[in-house]
Amino acid sequence: MEAMMNGWLSVPAFENLSQDSAIRQFCPARMGQEQGGEWGEMLLDEHEIEMWINEAPQLAPYEVEQIVETFFDVECYEKDNANKSSKEEEEEENETFDQFQDEGLQDFSIIDDICYGLEVPMVIEGDESEAFSPCDNLGFYSSGVEDVMTMGVDQGLQLVHLLLACAEAVGCRDTQLAISIVDQIWPCVSPWGDSLQRVSHYFAIGLKSRLSFLQNVSPNGSFTYGSIDVVSLSSREEKGDAFTLLHQTTPYIAFGFMAANDAILQASTSKDSLHIVDLGMEHNFQWPCLVRNLASRNGARPKIIRVTGIIGDQDPSGIENSMKGLCEEAYSLGICLEFNLVAEPVSPFVLTPEKLDLREGEALFVNSMMQLHKHVKESRGSLKTLLQSIKKLNPILLTVVEQDANHNGPFFLGRFLESLHYYSAIFDSLEDSLPRNSPQRIKIEKFHFAEEIRNVVAYEGCDRIERHERADQWRRQICRAGFHVVGLKCLSQAKIMISGYGSDGYTVASEKGCLQLGWKGRPIMVASAWQVNTFPSS
Repeated sequence: MEAMMNGWLSVPAFENLSQDSAIRQFCPARMGQEQGGEWGEMLLDEHEIEMWINEAPQLAPYEVEQIVETFFDVECYEKDNANKSSKEEEEEENETFDQFQDEGLQDFSIIDDICYGLEVPMVIEGDESEAFSPCDNLGFYSSGVEDVMTMGVDQGLQLVHLLLACAEAVGCRDTQLAISIVDQIWPCVSPWGDSLQRVSHYFAIGLKSRLSFLQNVSPNGSFTYGSIDVVSLSSREEKGDAFTLLHQTTPYIAFGFMAANDAILQASTSKDSLHIVDLGMEHNFQWPCLVRNLASRNGARPKIIRVTGIIGDQDPSGIENSMKGLCEEAYSLGICLEFNLVAEPVSPFVLTPEKLDLREGEALFVNSMMQLHKHVKESRGSLKTLLQSIKKLNPILLTVVEQDANHNGPFFLGRFLESLHYYSAIFDSLEDSLPRNSPQRIKIEKFHFAEEIRNVVAYEGCDRIERHERADQWRRQICRAGFHVVGLKCLSQAKIMISGYGSDGYTVASEKGCLQLGWKGRPIMVASAWQVNTFPSS
């Protein structure tokens, strides 16, 4: 093992590594897997098995390069950096440092605790005796890594190889090796760098957290946190602010609102009384537009709209104030809008006619905005039970918006690779929309996406709630629960909407009745609408 580590540490800093060097050599179980045996014969249920298993993906080198290409349009990248003078770079760096010296640096104190909290010496390649200070990782203005900001494709490949090698070491529970590789990653990443540096920074945090949690894995593979604090790095208020900024600056959230609202609008024609049940309601961004569109119908507007928000344990004051304002606006438009907040988590116990105060004659709609994936568990039946409870309510329509990604696979390494590719596309889209020194971008990445990444990478069991699934998997699961898809008809409207964001990287496509929003062809979000089957399911 020591010889292996010496070989790794001797690799030049920015030399392209072969896939074998980056992935295969670090997992002792790998050779046994490739030579056959029980590994290839195991039949695993992706919802019933724990992730703390030795596992390694079989990847071709081009698959690693695809992740890096997500960040780099090589010609544009070289042109942009050639046109940027050293004086402009220095001014941009100083501006960023000044912006966050007073308001931002202290926000990373908790992250630093996680990054550097393990009592293991941090080693910088080339100088094994020199300790690595957390402050050195504050990015491109550090004297030791000032060239990282102009990292090219080769350096990007090197960083991706480091991440994959570390993930495989973590998957093989080789803690010592994984920590050594993480130590090499820190000087190359920054929350204020380019897209690759930023997303890699948060994946490194996730890996470091998982390494901490690995110390509490029982012999049978189950997960106990013990003295480790399973806490969010962000407050609920910070997460809410980041979500608002994400909604304002990208189409990812507005796309879902638009698609769901259009489906409700189409299905509510000639209905006098509407009742919308909003699963996991956290804000009131979606409903003002729907109310205005319904009010604009000449002679066909509903008389009453009721919104029931299932809000869990969050403070209801913000939603209440917002909904009161919307009630006043609706009244001025000739519609009586009522709202009720249910302070319980989304569950079959809440989804009953009594709890929701369903009334005869009203058209019921159930809306799920990025909520159903939180009910996908290791054990079978959780999501199915919830969907069947919704079916028993017999809604006119069920609208579902979800992340279009496979972050719920049975093995850690596969999940890591999928999530790295997925979030790399999102961070690339933010790079295209917002400057690197944008405080809004920092908040979106740190308080929203970093939380998702850490949950996907570090947690297991009931604490891992970001269990995103692909569109095809959602189709299968919802169809099995007794629904059929209702084709969305707002493709043209969606294309017009995303054109307003000033980037040609966003893509919209219709696939089997669902609407998909992507970035440069990579699916990011999927929206769909469903009706209860009127015939017995087979």
